[in-house]
Amino acid sequence: MHGIVGRYGRIDASARDRPPSKLLILLLVLMNGAAPIALYIFVPALPVLASDFGSDISVAQMTVSLYMVGLGLSQLIMGPLSDRFGRRPVLLGGLLLMVVASIGCIFAHTLPQLIAARFFQALGGASGMVISRAVIRDLYSRDRVGGMLSLVIAVMMIAQMLSPLFGGLIETALGWRAIFYVVTAGAIIVAAAVALALPETRRRGGPAAAGSFRGDVGALFRSRAFIGYALCQVLASAIIFTFAGGGPYVVVTQMGRTSAEYGAWFASSGFAYLLGNVFCVRFGPRTSLDKLIWFGLAMQIGGALLNLVWGVLGWNQVPVWLFLTHMIIMFGNASVMANATAGAISIRPHAAGTASGLLGFTQFGIGSLCSQFGAYLGGHFATPLPLNIAVFGLALACAASMTFLVPRSNFVPTEDLIERAESEEPPVM
Repeated sequence: MHGIVGRYGRIDASARDRPPSKLLILLLVLMNGAAPIALYIFVPALPVLASDFGSDISVAQMTVSLYMVGLGLSQLIMGPLSDRFGRRPVLLGGLLLMVVASIGCIFAHTLPQLIAARFFQALGGASGMVISRAVIRDLYSRDRVGGMLSLVIAVMMIAQMLSPLFGGLIETALGWRAIFYVVTAGAIIVAAAVALALPETRRRGGPAAAGSFRGDVGALFRSRAFIGYALCQVLASAIIFTFAGGGPYVVVTQMGRTSAEYGAWFASSGFAYLLGNVFCVRFGPRTSLDKLIWFGLAMQIGGALLNLVWGVLGWNQVPVWLFLTHMIIMFGNASVMANATAGAISIRPHAAGTASGLLGFTQFGIGSLCSQFGAYLGGHFATPLPLNIAVFGLALACAASMTFLVPRSNFVPTEDLIERAESEEPPVM
């Protein structure tokens, strides 16, 4: 990180876009992964939790559902705060809240206490998700952001996919409260790493620096390009939520397979998404952001169309047909998600935290509705065809948002002018 930030806490423009150091990648992964890993590591303990508290499993499930609400609300709050007060103080405050809430989870005596503590755990931990995207935008130019996001996601997904297994082993050996000892220790480690190694990256000065939250949001929503990129990203994530909501019912109920077999097939989707992020890391530095988005959109539409054809022909009554084509969708989805996010948070660079927060909040809000919609399609029909149609429609909607809202010419924001003004501005004593 040395050399990225110059004197007076200002970003050294000459150091922007240097290859990321291993320390920077590690910090970004830790920041981005704290909240998701804390979510997934606890999922295997839900049946035991319901039994210990003598409660219905649907009530125990609220430790997950309200956690998701906390993730969405946090991104709407923490992003704008980081634009106004800086990345470091807001991130450290959020991680401190996560530590305190995790300790509260350890000593919770009732299920409502645990649910409340989990909500605040998500509220604090999600600060890392939204601020990590803003930090990447602070340090890298528009066409490098997508590749950096993909790199962070690719590394984080490995830990995220292993966390349920790790959580199950901890619960089996030591009980469910031991999971929160691990989460607390992890949050403390992340907070210490940020405090010791992450410099302040928020840009100081420039025409947009003094903008209010209302002004930043207004400017973003007046930009057709921001709306286009944001819709593209949110609709791409809706594909994931819709399929994840309907997939278990399709495989277990319609196809008569076991839940373990569904888990194995669903892991193939995660693997394809991981490969898609690796692809973006490889080709992102020398390919424009918009080209990578259109490549991903073509993959999404192609895979969804094949899935729809298999459904019409009745071929996807076995998991292999359904998931092989869905792997194509997920490979392209990784490229769309990372680069559409990069495009959205590049519209107004000084408000990268606000843009990142709006994206995260909308993504989780729409995602929760799409998950319920997918479950309805999978649980109330005898074939996967309705789910295939929904995924195909979402893939087309992603492409429509880029076609009709994002300018045809490669959109370049006023970032270059802002950075030039910053580099010429005398230091503030």
